[in-house]
Amino acid sequence: MTRPPKSKKPAAGPVDAMGQTLERALDPLTSVLKRAGLARAEKSAAAAGPAKSSLPVSPLAVPFPDMSVIAGVEMATGTAGFYKHERPDLLVMRFAEGTNAAGVFTRHGVGSAPVDWCKRNLAATSGADVRALVVNAGCANSFTGKPGADAVRRYASAIAKRFDCRQRDVMVASTGVIGVLLDDSKIVQRLPEVEAALHEDGWAQAAAAIMTTDTFPKGAYAEALIDGQTVKIAGICKGSGMIAPDMATMLAFVATDAAIAPAALQTLVSLYTRTTFNCVTVDGDRSTNDTLLLFATGQSGAPKISRAGDRRLADFREKLEAVLLDLAQQLVRDGEGASKFVKVTITGAESPASARKIARTIAESPLVKTAFAGEDANWGRIVMAVGRADEPIDRDRIRVQFGPLVAAQDGLISPTYDEAKMSAYMKNAELEVSVDVGVGKGSATVWTCDLTKQYVAINGDYRS
Repeated sequence: MTRPPKSKKPAAGPVDAMGQTLERALDPLTSVLKRAGLARAEKSAAAAGPAKSSLPVSPLAVPFPDMSVIAGVEMATGTAGFYKHERPDLLVMRFAEGTNAAGVFTRHGVGSAPVDWCKRNLAATSGADVRALVVNAGCANSFTGKPGADAVRRYASAIAKRFDCRQRDVMVASTGVIGVLLDDSKIVQRLPEVEAALHEDGWAQAAAAIMTTDTFPKGAYAEALIDGQTVKIAGICKGSGMIAPDMATMLAFVATDAAIAPAALQTLVSLYTRTTFNCVTVDGDRSTNDTLLLFATGQSGAPKISRAGDRRLADFREKLEAVLLDLAQQLVRDGEGASKFVKVTITGAESPASARKIARTIAESPLVKTAFAGEDANWGRIVMAVGRADEPIDRDRIRVQFGPLVAAQDGLISPTYDEAKMSAYMKNAELEVSVDVGVGKGSATVWTCDLTKQYVAINGDYRS
């Protein structure tokens, strides 16, 4: 999860090539300023860094799946020291030559240095021949201005030298406290041992290394057929709070051994983000660092696909969406302090976009979410949220259901309403709320969780 410390100056834009050249010429002065900045950052981190080594595992947690090796992907984790306690907080992945990549990133107004780096370099390379990924937990490197951008450039350069590739072939991501400058030397110092530990089978360790307030590692895996050839899809993600994505999620990394052109990859990841990560919410807050990256190594032996709409990709498209949805739903299951996993479905809306807005308004309402926590089938709060979404509805045709039980219909309480049955249903760990708003054929589904006292405790203690 990403949380801000005290306010700082707004982050500067990405450094252009001329700026980098000038900075190299002024390296002595840069080094002095960097040391001063890092000294301040260490003081901030001492107060801001998450101090808890563990949290109770969510009652909605799911086991980490069996995940096969993805040909062309190696990974290793390390402990760079971004936390007060000893724990893995660094992930490095190395990809085979010819690996293509695509990404979707936060549309948050602040953004972060890692997001700026990835967006700029994917645009420069069109996603072709990406060779590495470096991820750290414990420091978001967001709202850190030019010093934060410089830190990214330095450790990306160090990786590029070790992996014999260009800086722009290195993707990066960070998660943790906002406003703390990343000490890139902590990453660079660990690179020799991390490189020596690179291996093909390490998905569970990779998922654990990128966690912040997550209580369990999150992974998903599937196999698909492309023109009769089996290809594999594996992914991990992290996120627990500050989850209401407007692109993807906190951090998610998915790899496949399929051979898919960069443009087709980008189309697929953009398309399925809308039906997966953009359809989950924990608390309605979006992160500055949201990043979803999809890598295709082309090592499966399946034919290369250039168009996202190619009929040979039909099974792959279905399985990719399933992997992304599995990961997205695990975020909700690990929502900070969550005890209920809730599916909210809207039908009868004017359009799918209208349905999605109504569903999110219900899913993000503190009153609705606390009612879920209290196992209270308070359908009046559902109706309240529907109305304040400011979307077309027909009040006298609204129908509200909890699972199979009808709470309200035709604009008033259902004649079959049974408080005892409703209360019994609300004790389930997984709930479904369905609302028909009676004006059209638009529909949408959003997944959320309840809002408990534990959420307040976790976020009240986050920097303590």
